[in-house]
Amino acid sequence: MLKKLVGITSALTLSLGLAACGGTETGGSSEEPTESTASVGEQVDYEIVGIDPGAGLMKLTIENVLPEYGLEDWDVVEGSGAAMAAALKKAYDNEEPIIVTGWSPHWKFASYDLKYLEDPKGIYGGAEDVHTIARQGLKEDHPDAHLVLDQFNWEPQHIETVMNLIQEGTDAAEAAAQWVSENEDVVSTWTEGVNTANGEEIKILYVAWDDVIASSHVVENVLESVGYDVNLIQVDAGPMWAGVADGSGDATVGAWLPTTHADYYAEYDGKFEDLGSNLHGTKLGLVVPAYMDIDSIEDLK
Repeated sequence: MLKKLVGITSALTLSLGLAACGGTETGGSSEEPTESTASVGEQVDYEIVGIDPGAGLMKLTIENVLPEYGLEDWDVVEGSGAAMAAALKKAYDNEEPIIVTGWSPHWKFASYDLKYLEDPKGIYGGAEDVHTIARQGLKEDHPDAHLVLDQFNWEPQHIETVMNLIQEGTDAAEAAAQWVSENEDVVSTWTEGVNTANGEEIKILYVAWDDVIASSHVVENVLESVGYDVNLIQVDAGPMWAGVADGSGDATVGAWLPTTHADYYAEYDGKFEDLGSNLHGTKLGLVVPAYMDIDSIEDLK
C-alpha cells in the first residue's frame, strides 16, 4: 500500500522528532531505543523529507522505491525544495540523522558532506538530462530566440557556480549576469548566428528548483543581450508543461528527462518541440549526511 504524503509541518518539526527518538533522558525506560541502538527508521521517525508533490522524484519515491524496497511503513514528507534544504541544514548543523530526496546538480553537495544511498534495484535510473522544451511555432515566430534556446548547452560545473552564488545571497539575476560575463567563450556558442531582436517578448516558464532558477536566469540574461524582452514566469511543474503545450509560454529550460517529467512528456507529447538536452549528468536518489552509518536504500529496512 502506497504511503500518503505528510504535511509540510512534519518537515519543519523533524528535528524535534529526531531528538525524541534518541531517548536522551538518562532515566528513560529500557524499552525505548536510544540513539545508539535505534534503527535508522526509528531515528528519523520513518520519514523521508521530500519536495513539491508535483515532482517526478516524489512520485518515483512513493510509488516505486518504497514498495520495491519493502518500505511501506515509511512516509515521504511533502513540501518544497526550499523546505527540504532548510530541514537538511537544521539536521546537519546538529549532526542529526535525516534522509532527503536529492538530485544533482544542487548547491547542497558543495555546502555539506553528503552521499547518495546506493540503489541496487536501479529504480532511480542512471543519469538524467535536462531538456529545453519550446512551444510549437516558436521557430517561425521568433527564429533567433529559438536558435539561442536550441544552442543553449552547459556543464554541471557551470550551473553549480550560478547556484552557489545564489545560495550565498547573490540575487539570481545578478548571479546569472556575473556568470555570463565570466564565461563569454561558452555563451558565444549559444549566440552564434543569432541576429539582434527588436524588443519582442519571450515568456520562459520555470519551476522554483534551484537548478532551474539558475538556468532560467542565465537564459534570460543571454536573450536580453540579443534584444529580447524576457518575461520569466514561475509556476509548478504541471502548469510549466501545460503552458508550453498550449502556447501561453514560449519555452522552458528545466525539463528533467527521461524520468522526473516522464508523465508530463507523455501527456503533452506532440504539442511541443523538444530541443534536446541542455545539461547532461544529473542524478536522482535518496541523500543522507556522510556521518550517517548507512550506505544503501536496502539498509532502511
